[in-house]
Amino acid sequence: MSPKEPPRRRVPGPARPRSAAGSQGRPRPTRRPSSPAPRAGAPRNRPARSLRLGSPRPRLRLVSVALTLVMLVFVVRLLQVQAVDANAYAAKAKENRYLSYTISAERGQITDRSGIALATSVDAYDITADPSMFTPEFSKAPDAPRQAGALLAPILGVDAAELTAKLSKKGRYTVLARRQTPQVWNQIKDLKSVFAEKAAKDRAAGGPGANVLAGVFQESTTKRVYPNGGLAAGILGYVNADGKGAGGLESKLDKELAGEDGKIKYAQSGGRRVPTAGTKEVPAVAGSDIELTIDRDIQWAAQQAITDQVKKSKADRGYVVVQNTRTGEVLAMANAPGFDPNDLSQANAASLGNAALQDVYEPGSTSKVMSMAAVLEEGVATPGTHVTVPNRLHRGDRLFKDDIDHPTWYLTLNGVLAKSSNIGTILATGELGKTQAESNKVLYSYLRKFGIGSPTGLDYPGETPGILAKPETWSTSQQYTIPFGQGLSLNAMQAASIYSTIANGGVRVAPTLVRGAKGPDGRFKAAAAPERTRVISEKTAKTLATMLESVVGDEEGTGTKAQIPGYRVAGKTGTANRVDPVRGGYHGYTASFAGFAPADNPQVTVYCAIQNPTKGSYFGGQTCGPIYKQVLEFALKTLQTPPSGSKSAQLPVLFQPGE
Repeated sequence: MSPKEPPRRRVPGPARPRSAAGSQGRPRPTRRPSSPAPRAGAPRNRPARSLRLGSPRPRLRLVSVALTLVMLVFVVRLLQVQAVDANAYAAKAKENRYLSYTISAERGQITDRSGIALATSVDAYDITADPSMFTPEFSKAPDAPRQAGALLAPILGVDAAELTAKLSKKGRYTVLARRQTPQVWNQIKDLKSVFAEKAAKDRAAGGPGANVLAGVFQESTTKRVYPNGGLAAGILGYVNADGKGAGGLESKLDKELAGEDGKIKYAQSGGRRVPTAGTKEVPAVAGSDIELTIDRDIQWAAQQAITDQVKKSKADRGYVVVQNTRTGEVLAMANAPGFDPNDLSQANAASLGNAALQDVYEPGSTSKVMSMAAVLEEGVATPGTHVTVPNRLHRGDRLFKDDIDHPTWYLTLNGVLAKSSNIGTILATGELGKTQAESNKVLYSYLRKFGIGSPTGLDYPGETPGILAKPETWSTSQQYTIPFGQGLSLNAMQAASIYSTIANGGVRVAPTLVRGAKGPDGRFKAAAAPERTRVISEKTAKTLATMLESVVGDEEGTGTKAQIPGYRVAGKTGTANRVDPVRGGYHGYTASFAGFAPADNPQVTVYCAIQNPTKGSYFGGQTCGPIYKQVLEFALKTLQTPPSGSKSAQLPVLFQPGE
């Protein structure tokens, strides 16, 4: 066992003072001993200087005031925007965000009677722009409007200065060019792509990325085209740069053809449509398709014939009208010279209308058939009545003559018409009343019944009703010239209608150009039935038809060039002194030919007139007879009209004195 360590002895220390609370209180901490005295040669520490900071309260007050003022400005501005001017700013924001434009309705077609398109519409584009995208801030180019104008001008065919002005104006929308072809838009689109790529590369290289064509856009629309060029242009008319009818049936039927435009409104940003922002659209309603009475093939034949003859005769102009004698439907209405509605820039302003309805002129001898109708209907003569025709006839203050000098002719009333005698016509119509004044009134009543001095019923823009003064105002010479077609005026359609009335058994059927219309719903609505008016009796009409055959079929007639093998042809020549609208007096001639076939069962009426032929013959039989035959023969074959089933009754033209 190891020895035990002796216990340690406790060295008594100073006694601990007791606290006032007694010996059980917590002992006080001992005092830290003071620092030792510095060594000799060591530096003496200087007492630390105390720093006094400035009071932060003034600065805090200043910052608080500044923040309060800033917040007050924001609050005032917020109140102004959201309360005082809220509606104005909302409207402005909406205006800047949303774009709206018109959706053009597809214009209806115009077709011939077989449904062949004469006027139709194809896809096109309106080239538009957002001027705000051509500012220096947006385009990153200082002269973006000028650059864009120079680039687009040769493509659009618009002056660069005009384009620059449009692109420089204020606003978000402007139209640079209307109804451009898809090829034009494709050129612009390709050019836009090139500039967009250049701008992207420039931005990638740290440049501004200027793009002067970013704000050019397109809107889908349609463009009017005429597949047959100038065929039937006088009837169809044309549309203007805004797509509105400005001439002919395009103008007259503009409301039906145009339909109703729609509207579309959408949100955009940076020139791009925002698909998620919603779109408001009112769809367009397409226009109606109009079906005409015109037969395209007959129209072509008539137009070719009159165009060739006008050139050959070096005439001012000419017209051919072809009409269905039973229904009044106009199968052709051709003018020469004409125009191409696809390119109005090349058209002569004088040729833009429809001269067959708008020209007014004295008809000459083709008008004599109305005088003969009055004489026969009133019972004062028959086709065989003898009429002695001297070389000159003195009436009033004038001496009247026929187109050629001749010895005294001994003609029947039929012969007066066949040889187109002015003097014989004056003598025959003088028997209509006991006095010349009474005869004038009777003749006037028949002229009016035939439609002279009244609109044709086509209600065509610019159509003339003709000129027919009241009989009380007829001058001394006029009361003798009107019976043979001088001193009254009409248009070509009125002249054709006269012969259709005779061919239709004496009943005048108002001419029509429109068969009906097919609306957007696909339903066809026929045009209203034309007005029908009894002018002369059926007996008189048949007698006149037989007399008109003598003009063409008899060797004494003036219209022998119009004969068509296999068909009985009725016709009448006309050669009238022409009033020159420039000189203000008579100058030159109007050559004409009118009639129908087959004479025994009339189906087709043809009227031709040529104004002021200056080369070759100016007589109606020589100048217009061949055209009449050419067009009538083509129409009969096109309509599959069978040949005549009987021979013509040969009415006498001459009589022997003393019979």
